[in-house]
Amino acid sequence: MITVVSGLPRSGTSLMMQMLSAGGMPMLTDGERVADADNPRGYFEWERIKLLPEQPAFIAEAEGKVVKVISQLLFALPAGREYRIIFMQRPLPEVVASQAEMIRRRGTTGAPLPPSALIAGLTAHLNQVNAWLKDKAHISIHRVEHQDVLREPLRTSESIQQFLGCPLDVVAMSQQIDTSLYRQRSKIT
Repeated sequence: MITVVSGLPRSGTSLMMQMLSAGGMPMLTDGERVADADNPRGYFEWERIKLLPEQPAFIAEAEGKVVKVISQLLFALPAGREYRIIFMQRPLPEVVASQAEMIRRRGTTGAPLPPSALIAGLTAHLNQVNAWLKDKAHISIHRVEHQDVLREPLRTSESIQQFLGCPLDVVAMSQQIDTSLYRQRSKIT
């Protein structure tokens, strides 16, 4: 069984990896992407996952562990294995604002599109991901709302433990929440 944390970039995937690490799950990470102002507690990434479309056999290294796989790479998960996916969901205006702030901090430029066009593109992508996941018997999915993690960390941690079916330190997981890092909030929050 391979546990995957997925979602759009800036949807809370690093936070979920941090929680699972605190809870006692073995991680597949390499520390290559270091903590910074956008993720001061780290990204919890495994650089080789970017090669998944070309070299899907690499996923075998994640057996019995949790690995972060952004939503765009889920389509490359090879069949023949069982996956449990914790899929992070965050309001798209917050995702877009967080991505824009990250791009600004790095001094780079993103797509020259208005937020509404970016949100429309992300919506289309998520619809595609959801359609692809729909009939995959070898994939179990647990959707986690970013705001639920912040508002009810213990209850959310307990629901994750139940989904994964393994003992986790849910109190340690819930203690990883730092609401001061929730900086791009939509008006609905």
